[in-house]
Amino acid sequence: MSIYAIAFWVIAAVILGSAISIVTAQNLVHAAFFMVLTFFGVSGLYVLLEADFLAVVQILIYVGAIAVLMVFGVMLTQKKDMAQTNAFSRHKWLAGGIVASLMAILAYAVTRTPWNTVNQPAPDSTVGPIGELLLNNYVIAFEAVGILLLVAVLGAIILTKGERK
Repeated sequence: MSIYAIAFWVIAAVILGSAISIVTAQNLVHAAFFMVLTFFGVSGLYVLLEADFLAVVQILIYVGAIAVLMVFGVMLTQKKDMAQTNAFSRHKWLAGGIVASLMAILAYAVTRTPWNTVNQPAPDSTVGPIGELLLNNYVIAFEAVGILLLVAVLGAIILTKGERK
């Protein structure tokens, strides 16, 4: 086996283990940290695929922003008693059956799909061409998304601040 195959299987094991830990964790903060580990693993897969832009975006957006937001959200909305926050679910077997059937459907779809392969080598870097597209052809959409995110952050600050008494 090559070093890439070994790295893939190690990263896949980390992703699978942390994804299972997200679902089975009793503490919501621990589940959020396992989610961060899963996001790091996915960015490692992007590195193996030589998609450097996607790997960096995965780390910056998912690990840096969404996971931190989840941790803060869990910590700020937590009730006084941890047992009230983490309600016990009696539907483990039903959820397990649904997950098993979805995995069977996905496995069937993956094994029956004719995957197209390309004989061209991967580009040296994808960051430059994507950056040029974002700042030349799609600059209006890029700026609109930035304004939308700014308005969302301002709205979140106003909502969490509350009324002055």
